[in-house]
Amino acid sequence: YAMLLSLIFLIVLVAAVVGFVFRHEIKTNFESNLNLALRDYNVTADRHSEAVDTIQRTLHCCGVQNYSDWERTEYFTQRGIPRSCCKSQDDCSEEDLKDPTKAKLKVFVDGCFFLVTSTMESKMSIVAGISFGVACFQLVGIILACCLSQYITNNQYEMV
Repeated sequence: YAMLLSLIFLIVLVAAVVGFVFRHEIKTNFESNLNLALRDYNVTADRHSEAVDTIQRTLHCCGVQNYSDWERTEYFTQRGIPRSCCKSQDDCSEEDLKDPTKAKLKVFVDGCFFLVTSTMESKMSIVAGISFGVACFQLVGIILACCLSQYITNNQYEMV
C-alpha cells in the first residue's frame, strides 16, 4: 500500500513539475488552438465552436487578441462577428456585427487569450495549495503504512 501511494505521489509530483516547466509551451499551444478554432468556427454545433462561444460569453471577450481577429475568418465574411461577442444580446443586430466600426461599440473588444491565461495564473495558487494539501495527506498515508508494516513484522503471532 505504501509503495502504491508513493507511486501516485511521484506521478503527481512529476506532473506538477512538467506543468510548471512547460507552462510557456502550454500558452503557445492554447493560443494556436484558439486561432484554429476561430478559423474553423461555424454555426453548426461542433464542440470547438461551442467552446469559443462559452469562453467569449463567460469571460466577456472576443477573438484571440481582440475582436478584429474575426475579420480574418470565413465566418466573418458570411455573418460577421459571432453573437457570443455581444455585450447585450438585445442590442446586437447582424448588420452591426458585419461592420467592424459599428461592432466595436456593440461587442467586447478585449481578446480572450490574455483573459484566459491571466485567469489561469490567478487561480494557480489555489490549485497549488490544494495539491500541496493532498500531497501532505499522501505522505502521512505512506508513513502510517510503513509504520503498520513494521509493527506487523515485529509482532509475529503464533498460529493456534
